[in-house]
Amino acid sequence: MNQLFKTLLSIVVIFLIFFSCKEKLKEKKFNTKELTEIGSKNEEWSLVWLDEFDSDTIDSNNWNLQVLKAGQFNDEWQRYTDSNENAFIENGNLVIKALHESDTHGIDQYSSARLNTANKQSWKYGKIEARIKLPKGKGIWPAFWMLGGNIDENGGDTPWPQCGEIDILELYGTKHDAVVEANLHYADQSNSHAMMGAKSYKLDKGIFADDFHIFALEWDDKNIKWLVDGYQYAITSISQAERSEFHKDFFILLNLAVGGTYAGRPDTSTPFPQLMYVDWVKVYQNNQSS
Repeated sequence: MNQLFKTLLSIVVIFLIFFSCKEKLKEKKFNTKELTEIGSKNEEWSLVWLDEFDSDTIDSNNWNLQVLKAGQFNDEWQRYTDSNENAFIENGNLVIKALHESDTHGIDQYSSARLNTANKQSWKYGKIEARIKLPKGKGIWPAFWMLGGNIDENGGDTPWPQCGEIDILELYGTKHDAVVEANLHYADQSNSHAMMGAKSYKLDKGIFADDFHIFALEWDDKNIKWLVDGYQYAITSISQAERSEFHKDFFILLNLAVGGTYAGRPDTSTPFPQLMYVDWVKVYQNNQSS
């Protein structure tokens, strides 16, 4: 009899525990809206600037179109122009178009565009991201990157690499059309060029010319992180004294290079024109540190 009573008591206790847990689950569901509201108040990032390229022309309040001769940087073969043949708005995208203008493959046989926000828009720290569909092919070198606002190239008083450079993405078509790279360039304690060393991200499927992807940088006073489509694939500390460049204002650049010391050379296998599509560029500030 005692054994039967104990068994029945155990069943009752188990039932009460189950019922209590069920009620708690109901309570959690009941509070979902409240939790969502709390989460929205604690969002990490606030949007502070964007360009969605929804006008007919490139916004001159945001962007400069640099005019540069072929070979000025990295022995690249293209010249950069301010022509609407090389950079324009189409279907809500900024299009950077690299043209092959002769039957010869060599220096100054190509034109392209290099845009920057120098002396117009610059930031220290934050989240900087863009939705981009990249070009492909041997010798093709698109980039989404940043330079220190004090660089002498744009009227500042500091040469490269002392100004600092943040490469949010570079794609080298000669290496692999499914791989992008992140990097930092700066001056070390002997005032010589130093870099983090390229960190790469490879798509599981397809290449970057197949579709748009979101390339992002998260930057605070301690670290810089790189992400593709929300996946973080690289991080580096900027707390070292020799990385002091990365605690100043930087501006954004978008460009499409052809050839170059690091990019390899195009040949008859490289299709032209080459097109880089930018759907939008956004900059956020961190609410926790503002």
